[in-house]
Amino acid sequence: MTRRSPRLLLIKTGDSFPDIVAEHGDFEALFQARLPDYELTIWDAQRDTSAPEHAEVDAVLITGSHAMVSDAEPWSEALKPWLREAVVRDLPTLGVCYGHQLLAEALGGKSGYHPQGREAGTFEVALTEAGQADDLFGTLPGRFPAHLTHAQSVLTPPASSVVLASNAHDPYQALRLGPNQWSVQFHPEFTAPVMRAYLEHQSKGLGEAGQNVEALREGIRATSEANALIEHFIALLRTSSADSR
Repeated sequence: MTRRSPRLLLIKTGDSFPDIVAEHGDFEALFQARLPDYELTIWDAQRDTSAPEHAEVDAVLITGSHAMVSDAEPWSEALKPWLREAVVRDLPTLGVCYGHQLLAEALGGKSGYHPQGREAGTFEVALTEAGQADDLFGTLPGRFPAHLTHAQSVLTPPASSVVLASNAHDPYQALRLGPNQWSVQFHPEFTAPVMRAYLEHQSKGLGEAGQNVEALREGIRATSEANALIEHFIALLRTSSADSR
């Protein structure tokens, strides 16, 4: 019997800069590029208030955004009960950046501005002991480079969550939020050219904050291990679905 392709929902929580969209595609295009063999259904949560039915979805991915979780915009607050229900239903979920912070808040944690300011560039992320043993993150090496651009972070993770990865800037780079729910602060969908373009947009502010922008530029490199996380997430979903039959 032919296995049905999983029904993948991408919750789009914002738009990239127009020049980046023109050259590289918007957030949904970056995710789709990581999953060329799958079709993503896009829910633009900022503009579309008609939420999909959980029962019609096999897995959820959540994009980043230029919005701030702590601003508690109505569309963002409306997502929280939908996400809580997804976790109750054990719907496989992977939140990225804004999605990471919003999931944490939806499940009882706290997100807000990082006290040390913005993190932007390619930085090393290290797995915790729990991360090394995790079904999803255990597919990655103990240390790997990842693309990051965020002013806000998870400040207090949900009590029931498990920290899977950290780095020098952020102790909560990755969380397991349930049996099949994960979130990451870094961007597994970004390429080095996209990261470079983001850094140029933010270079003035970073420089004014005392960061060495030229060193950040020189530090941008490929992040194949982090990029593979999205594909590993779908592969784990398909394996779990096959095992449950």
